Amino acid sequence: MGKAPAKKSSAAKPKAAAKPKSAAKPKAAAKPKPAAKAKTAGAGLPAEGKKAPAFSLPADDGSTVSLKSLAGKKAVLYFYPKDDTPGCTTEGIAFSALKKKFDAANTVVLGISKDSIEKHCKFRDKHSLTVRLLSDEEGKMLESYGVWTEKSLYGRKFMGIERSTVLIDEKGVVRKVWPKVKVNGHADEVLAAAQAL
Repeated sequence: MGKAPAKKSSAAKPKAAAKPKSAAKPKAAAKPKPAAKAKTAGAGLPAEGKKAPAFSLPADDGSTVSLKSLAGKKAVLYFYPKDDTPGCTTEGIAFSALKKKFDAANTVVLGISKDSIEKHCKFRDKHSLTVRLLSDEEGKMLESYGVWTEKSLYGRKFMGIERSTVLIDEKGVVRKVWPKVKVNGHADEVLAAAQAL
C-alpha cells in the first residue's frame, strides 16, 4: 500500500505579519469647533477703558442729550426695559432719591428705554422721578451699547432690553459696566463708583 500524501503543514505558508498598530493611518486631529457664541453677561456692552459709543437722543424735558453734550461731567446711563413696570419703577425712584448726591459728584443720571417721550413724561410725573429719561424708539443706541438682546420668558423668546448700567467719565471713557442688573441696592453701588472716580 502506498503512503498517503503528507498533509500540507499549516506552517508552510507563514501568515502575513499583522501590521503594527502604530502603522495604522493616524486619525486626523479633530479640528477644534469654533466656540459657540455664549451669551456671557455683558458680552455686548462697551468695554471698560474704551471710548463710549456716541449717541444723541430726545429727553423727557424737551432737550436733546448727546455724548458730546455730557463732556466735562460723569454720566450714568441706566438701560431699563419698560416704563411703569415694577422693577423699572423701583430703579427710577432709587436713582431719583440719590440725585443730589450724584449732582455733588458731578454726575448726570440718564434712564434709557424704547418708550416714547409721551410715556416717559407720564412715568416721570406718576412717580415724581427727577432723573432725565431718554427715548430710543428706533433702538440704535440700545444696539450700539449691546443692551438690545434676545430674552426668554416662560419658554418664549423675544428681543428686549437687558437691564444694564454704564458709567462714563468726564472724557467720554467707559469706566464701569453693570450687566444684568439686580435693582435692589444698585443705585447706591453706582453712586459709590461715581464718587470714587
